Amino acid sequence: MRAERDGHSMQTTGLINELYLRLTDLKSVDWQSRAHFFALCARQMRRILTDQARARRSQKRGGGVQAISLDATPLVSAHPRPEVLAVDVALNALAKVDPRKSQVVELRFFGGMSVEETAEVLRVSPDTVVRDWKLAKAWLLRELSQEKLDGC
Repeated sequence: MRAERDGHSMQTTGLINELYLRLTDLKSVDWQSRAHFFALCARQMRRILTDQARARRSQKRGGGVQAISLDATPLVSAHPRPEVLAVDVALNALAKVDPRKSQVVELRFFGGMSVEETAEVLRVSPDTVVRDWKLAKAWLLRELSQEKLDGC
């Protein structure tokens, strides 16, 4: 968010506010632990960012899928982010193949968690998170590259 211009459509506080509103609407959640709370927050942030990108995309012309770095935190801006939608589609496909790797990407990319925090949430070792992160990035890069090739 630091790199965004002043006055863009969603600030960090707006994202957190939207997250809070969505969490308060969840009536039947049986909170199991602190880790469960953070995992749910990361998933909701992913949905908020994806919903915003879809809304922006439907209002403006879409472009081709752009390659992005999964090491960078996604920025929320007034410009449509087709790569957020592409990542969401690819993550859904990854979740069908390997749900834990999808969760690692969700927690690290959308939740902004460190390797150690992700390991705590998923109850695995940090080395497992690092391996899953590397494999998931390679898998997603292949998927996103294939989507870009198919779109041309």
